[in-house]
Parts: sequence; structure tokens; C-alpha cells
Amino acid sequence: MRFMFVGDSMTIGRAGDFTWRYRMWQHLNRSFGGPYSIVGPRTELYDTASDAPVSTDYARPDFPAKARRHLAGWGEGWLHMAPVIGGTVSATKADVLLVSLGLIDLGFYTNSTQTAANARQFITAAREANPHVRAVLLPVIPNVRALVDAPFAAECDRFNELLAKAVADLDTPASPLLLASTPDTYDLRTDTYDGTHPGPSGEHKLAAAFAGAMHQAWGLGGPYERAADQ
Repeated sequence: MRFMFVGDSMTIGRAGDFTWRYRMWQHLNRSFGGPYSIVGPRTELYDTASDAPVSTDYARPDFPAKARRHLAGWGEGWLHMAPVIGGTVSATKADVLLVSLGLIDLGFYTNSTQTAANARQFITAAREANPHVRAVLLPVIPNVRALVDAPFAAECDRFNELLAKAVADLDTPASPLLLASTPDTYDLRTDTYDGTHPGPSGEHKLAAAFAGAMHQAWGLGGPYERAADQ
């Protein structure tokens, strides 16, 4: 089974991060009961000094190159991923998409209606490339802007409603979709390093959201457990 991480800055991570992708890789190693691989056209982290995704400075050197693969970008959202997901799924033969997108769209590019339309286009394109692709979609976790910008907070809430409707409308037995649960204990003060991007505890909670959805709905892997050395 081939897993692909799709996301924005919260998923690509910056130089020096563990990333929630690393946490998920550890989880799959512990709990997945069969052969699997992580696929994607990119492996780098975002480097703040050069303002480009050129860093290989992961916090843990034991994160192997083949597991660092992803389709994520700093400043990229549904708007950017919908046009490229079909070709990427075709090229990588991805089976399961773990998707965390939307915050950057709502913050800079599109309103909730437009963002939801792009999410639907994304799903359609992925299925055209692989009619049996599965996807787990994480709702937007509002960042600190939502604490002081009521219209933005409302757009985040409305997009999450539209995303849930899209999952309900488009889910099929041949190509199942899951809406992951937003971690109910996620705290922007302690789970992020800047009010948006996850720190170590936030990374674990994001990985747990995806792991829990896959285990409960599809029987893939097991319950998320944080190892003693994490």
C-alpha cells in the first residue's frame, strides 16, 4: 500500500522540524500489518533563510529518504494541489492520500465556497488517476488569526462544514473518503510554535488524527501510541 502526504506548510515543515509525517512513519512502522511505502515527488523541508523548499535538515537523521516523500508546499493549498494531484497519483501509484489543506487557501487565496470547490476538483482528479484511491481529509484547524478576525474564523468554520458535506457526497465503496476528527485537545499555545505550525506535541496530535481515522474506519494500522522515545 502506498501512502502520500498532501499538505501545506503544516505538512512540509521547516528546517529542523520532526514533522507529523515523521510521526506517522513511526506509527506505520509500529502498527501497519503489511508492506507499505510512502510516495511523493518531494522530500525537502522549507528553509526560512532561503525562502524555498531546499532543506534536508530533519530533526531526526533516522528518518530515511524514502520515507520523507510528500506532496506538500509552504504556501500551497487546495488551489495549488488540485491541478497536480492527478499526475502525481498516476506517477506514484498512490493508494491512500493523507490530506491537510485549506488554511492557506482561506487566509490568502479563496473563500470557503471556492476552497470547497477546489477540494472536490482534487478528489475528482485523484480518482481519474486511480479509481480506487482512498483519502483521509483533515478539517482546517484555525490559527491565531481566527482569534482576532471573526470573518476569517467564520470562513474556517463554513469550509469545514462544506468539506464534511463533500466527503459525505463523494464517498463511495470503490474509493472511500474519511473526514478525520480535529484533535479536541489541540492548543495553539502549546501545540504550535507560532500559533499556526505544529511543534512536537502538535505533530503527534495531527498524526494521531489520521491514524485514528484509518484504524477505526478501515482497520489500517492500530491506535496511535506515542512511543517512549518520542
